[in-house]
Amino acid sequence: MGRLGLIAGGGGLPGAIAADCAARGRDIFVIRLKGFADPALSALPGEDCGLAEFGRSVKALKRAGCGSVCFAGMVHHPDFAALKPDLLAMKHLPRVIAEARKGDDALLRALLGAFEREGFGVEGTGEAAPGLLLGAGPLGALSAGPEQAQDVEVSLHAAREVGRTDVAQGAVARGGQVIAREGRGGTDAMLAVLPAASGARAGVLAKLPKPAQDRRVDLPTIGVRTVERAAAAGLAGIVGEPEGLLVVDREAVRETADRLGLFVLGVEAP
Repeated sequence: MGRLGLIAGGGGLPGAIAADCAARGRDIFVIRLKGFADPALSALPGEDCGLAEFGRSVKALKRAGCGSVCFAGMVHHPDFAALKPDLLAMKHLPRVIAEARKGDDALLRALLGAFEREGFGVEGTGEAAPGLLLGAGPLGALSAGPEQAQDVEVSLHAAREVGRTDVAQGAVARGGQVIAREGRGGTDAMLAVLPAASGARAGVLAKLPKPAQDRRVDLPTIGVRTVERAAAAGLAGIVGEPEGLLVVDREAVRETADRLGLFVLGVEAP
């Protein structure tokens, strides 16, 4: 595979992709989005670019010999009126703004299309870093038992319905009832306000891709903090769709889940 251009927003996912590529011997070049990308990515070959510096990003990627790009990390919905686009960005901006009015997924598809029109292939995280994808079955030592089966099913169904709103990707069920739906604040905000479980661990967090989303971008993600927050909320486990959920720092997630007594499970969604 050729050199990959990694368009890096905030959070730990871009670094995890970079590590997975390095482990497989693939070269990368990082476009570090100003104000979002982790400063640690400065240790990798790349360039710092603003959100509206599309032309600069494209030139840097082509100079570096990148034939394809991968989008990863958190980027807040921009205030288009405040952006100062370069010349190439101005060429694509009207289409991007028009799509942004339809929702986050439409905006992301418009951005992908802009790179494709400039001659790049677009790789999803699962293609660029397959080692991050959750597989089928339990990730660690624990799995869901018969007592969690209903919560698994209900939480998956609720997460799918949340995704249809193009707002978020997660939900929590306990006792066969939906007790929380993820909003724009994200998974951490949802888990922080969950009512505590009485007695043994109970309840399941499900995270699924949105039904209409382009799976090359914005797959749901969990990491060690997700497991710790789920444990603090008294949940019994976390479920996701095989190859539809990214696990950042897999071994640390496995160890943390086993230590705290939670299952992390890949299961087909209804």
